[in-house]
Amino acid sequence: MKKVFVGLSGGVDSSVAAALLVEQGYQVTGVYMKNWTQDLPGMVCPWKEDYQNAKRVAVHLGIELMVFDFQTEYKQKVVDYMIAEYKVGRTPNPDVMCNQEVKFKLFLDTALEVGADMIATGHYAQIVRGPTSHIELHTAQDKVKDQTYFLYRINEDALRKTLFPIGEIASKNEVRKLARKFDLPTAERKDSQGICFVGKVGIKDFLSQYVESEPGPIISQNGQEIGQHEGAIFYTIGQRHGLDVGGGLPYYVTRKDMKTNTVYVTTDLSDKGLWSKRIQLEDLHWISPPSTFHLPPSNLKVRLRYRGPLIDYRQIGNSLILKDEQRVVAPGQSAVFYSGDQCLGGGIIS
Repeated sequence: MKKVFVGLSGGVDSSVAAALLVEQGYQVTGVYMKNWTQDLPGMVCPWKEDYQNAKRVAVHLGIELMVFDFQTEYKQKVVDYMIAEYKVGRTPNPDVMCNQEVKFKLFLDTALEVGADMIATGHYAQIVRGPTSHIELHTAQDKVKDQTYFLYRINEDALRKTLFPIGEIASKNEVRKLARKFDLPTAERKDSQGICFVGKVGIKDFLSQYVESEPGPIISQNGQEIGQHEGAIFYTIGQRHGLDVGGGLPYYVTRKDMKTNTVYVTTDLSDKGLWSKRIQLEDLHWISPPSTFHLPPSNLKVRLRYRGPLIDYRQIGNSLILKDEQRVVAPGQSAVFYSGDQCLGGGIIS
């Protein structure tokens, strides 16, 4: 009987994952990862509530619940990375880094050290054994909830020791139905919103605790100053809301100059600053070596944002030439490669 340590976050998805594993006969241990406990002004970190819910689920299922305290490593690997990226004008994705560094590295390694054979999480994704015995990451049955975009930096060795029990379930509604069937305490709990580790607080409120910012000019496509912003660090390429520039057509951020603390905007949706056919990548990562893919080039597509469309492209080195112009994606975000339902890997947009 395999020993599986399942990450219990206190949410319905991980709760159902644990219940399914128990039903399937695994020797299951729940693990609450204590990653972040710091309160922010006007916002209490929900970790205690999350932990209590995880504990209720464990008691209900009759399994042990352990606590892995990863606060120090999480701050170094995820939070500090995120803050550093924002400081240089990029817009990072902390969920991608959390999966790479914490859930499928630190959690996995710690679980194996204390006796687990495998780990499991409540992610919407599927793990498939490929034709050459390579382990592949595939999209979930529920394409709306699919989370492979955030999982592309996992390596094949980690996938070999991972289970995604809810990846085969058709929809979130079905997950909820299962939670009710198992009579789980989290069956009606709402999905978490906001930054992965600080609950409902906005990114501006979070960053304000760690970086100093000053007002600066907002410059239109005509070169005129049309307002003041609260700090260039808080704005993302393509952003529309939060500029507080009243009247007329909406403005979109086309670029920002961190040295001069200037944000450039346009009302012209065809502005070249909002569109691109060429994207430069860095820090490319492949789940398995590309030599194992054996895929026709015409079958490869890239996704530039979560739930974004799959786009045809050709690759020259670390550059992607897109078939059609796309709305610019902020540097720091991810471009993720797919072949059909298989997630191959990806890179960071520079």
